[in-house]
This record gives sequence, structure tokens and C-alpha cells, in this order.
Amino acid sequence: MSTTGKTKRHSHSGWVRLTHWLIALAVFVLLYSGVAILMVHPRFYWGQAGNDLMRPLFEVPIGPNYHTQQFSAQIPFGAGQGGAATADRLAEPWNQNGWARSLHFLGAWAFLFALIAYLTLGTLTGHARKRLLPKRGELTRHALRQDIKAHLTLPMPAPPPGAPYGLLQKLTYALIVFIALPLMVLTGLTMSPAIAANWPVLLDLFGGTQTARTLHFFSFAAIALFLLVHLTMIALTGPVRHLRAIILGA
Repeated sequence: MSTTGKTKRHSHSGWVRLTHWLIALAVFVLLYSGVAILMVHPRFYWGQAGNDLMRPLFEVPIGPNYHTQQFSAQIPFGAGQGGAATADRLAEPWNQNGWARSLHFLGAWAFLFALIAYLTLGTLTGHARKRLLPKRGELTRHALRQDIKAHLTLPMPAPPPGAPYGLLQKLTYALIVFIALPLMVLTGLTMSPAIAANWPVLLDLFGGTQTARTLHFFSFAAIALFLLVHLTMIALTGPVRHLRAIILGA
């Protein structure tokens, strides 16, 4: 608190602004290329295996391959029912995502570099502890209720950009930075055959490639939702001020 009784605002540090934009650019590249990859096979499974002849956990209604599997009658490999089977594909699926896989791979390494830099500097400078993680006294039902009420009230309050952040902001940033983003990295690495072959512990950690892919999708969905809400909040509380603060620090 300042001597005037008002909360002292802290502008964004140079390294915060730089890593913010690096991560933001990488995430947009990953979202764009990830959607193109998803359109080829919009079905998700649990465990090690997953293909068009297996019943998926769920299917995302996106792309030309949604609900378009056409196969001949299945022929089981063994005598038992319910085991592995084969079938002839009657129609070739849409499969034009080679460029997206290459772009996704490049974007992933840029994202990983920026995220490691942010987490390392955030830990060393105390930024994570002071600015992002809620303090014990803040985690009350009353404080959370008041912050939710403020976010649902229009016109929305427009405090100056930068820290200190509200309770909802801290909780959201902490979940995204410390859970969703690292989970997206680890599950993405697990889906790489070369990396999983050298580090099979990743497959043990997530219980298989398809489980990792499903968790990767959920972390992607959480980050996409965060971006949508984040950009909406910026638009409602003064986009010019926020952009100036995250670019110039002023």
C-alpha cells in the first residue's frame, strides 16, 4: 500500500513483456497449426492405442473427417471377439496437414524456450511468488465472491495495468502458467515417438500415447478459453492502456 491508502501499481518488467509476447506468439502458432492437425483425426482415446476402428472417448465436430469413417466389415486377427481387427477403408480421408505438423513442431520449441525463461526468471526474481500466487489471507470465499461480482458487473472496473492482480486473475494465471502450460509441454513430448522411445517414463506417467493426446487436447482447450476470456477482459477494461503497458511498460 502507498501512503495515500491506494494500492501501488507495478508496471510490467522488461523480461515479463518480452516472454509474454514470445509465449503469446508461440501459443497462437500452436493453436492455429493444432486445429489443422486435429481436423485430420478429431477423435480421442484413452490408453496406448487409438484408431478409426476403435470406439473413441469423444469426437470433436470439426473438419471434413468428422463422422466420415467408411470401412468394410471388420476381420478379427484372433479367434476371440473384441480383440484387434482389420478392415479395408472404403474412402480416403482428408489428410493435408504435413505443413501444420512442421509448423507445430517449430512453434513448440519456441514455446518451450519462452516458457522455461519465464518460469526461471519468475522464480529467481520472486515475480511468481509476489505477483501470481494468491496469498493465504486472500483465499477466502468472501474475497472470491466479491471478485466474481466485480467481473460480472458492467461497466467493468478498469484498474491500471500491472500488478497487484485480483484474486481471480491470480488463480487463473497460476493454473495456466503452472499447470496447463507445463502439461501441454509434457503431453506434447510424450506424443513424439523419438522422445518417448528415449524417455519411456513419459508413457508410464500418462498411461500411453493416446491418453497423452487426450490430455494435450484438454490443456489446449483450457488455454484457448483463457485467451478468449483474457482478450475479452482487455477489451472491456481499456485495450489501449493494456497494450501500452505490455509493450512499453508504461
